[in-house]
Amino acid sequence: RCGYEECESTAEWLLAQKVVRPLVGIVCGSGLGGLAEMLQDQVVFNYQDIPNFPQSTVLGHTGRLVFGMLKGKPCVCMQGRFHLYEGYPVQKITLPIRIFKLLGVEMVILTNAAGGLNQDYKVGDIMILKDHVNMPGCAGVNPLAGQNDERFGVRFPCMSDAYDRDLRQLAWDVAEELGYKDFLREGVYCVLGGPSFETIAECRMLHRLGADAVGMSTVHEVIVARHCGLRVFALSLITNRAVMDYSSEERANHEEVLHAGKQRAEQLEKLVSTMVSRIEHNNNNCM
Repeated sequence: RCGYEECESTAEWLLAQKVVRPLVGIVCGSGLGGLAEMLQDQVVFNYQDIPNFPQSTVLGHTGRLVFGMLKGKPCVCMQGRFHLYEGYPVQKITLPIRIFKLLGVEMVILTNAAGGLNQDYKVGDIMILKDHVNMPGCAGVNPLAGQNDERFGVRFPCMSDAYDRDLRQLAWDVAEELGYKDFLREGVYCVLGGPSFETIAECRMLHRLGADAVGMSTVHEVIVARHCGLRVFALSLITNRAVMDYSSEERANHEEVLHAGKQRAEQLEKLVSTMVSRIEHNNNNCM
């Protein structure tokens, strides 16, 4: 079960361990768990030790929940997330976001590794998500399906403003200061169920639908975060270019994803940590 009582009991258990009450929740994608290592005064829990928590089964996802301070802001960071292809119900893979809400989190920052559909994108580019296409949702796989609990949010939450405009602008401002604008993009992310990578026909279809990048995560977490009233900011690291040509010899693989993550991880961590330093508590405006 993934109801309010289960989330509440997990949040209470974590707070009883004398962790900081976090303002920001961070979810690390494949190969991007180094963000958690930047936290100071860490208190760390393995997922297997947390009541009601699922277990991460994917290479590159450590499976730890890390509490600490990042640039003076209390944070909680997931080193590893959960996916539909691991066999979990969609309500289970998004349970940590609801626990974040009950811990006191006001905004979430999500990162992922994605394939570039936009032919102008290069491996190593970082894409700010401005919108998404929820392909499983088109087939009825939505984390909000079933009975709604008003303690979390309304029955029909709006998704046209899912990705916080002020936070997106802050990212551009920080990128300009850090000299990152050459590899920063902004676009539309499409989620598929996985775990198989996309066919050429699927990549062509998704690109024609308006997607700039494709992956297997994030969107379900975003939906639940917005349902809970959390502000959302998300980044995709473009770790491979989607194969769009039948004559191509390229083959997508997970090792390529992890390698690209290592190559750009330091800059992504710097971008996120600088953004966090400028977030004000309980204020919709960024400094």
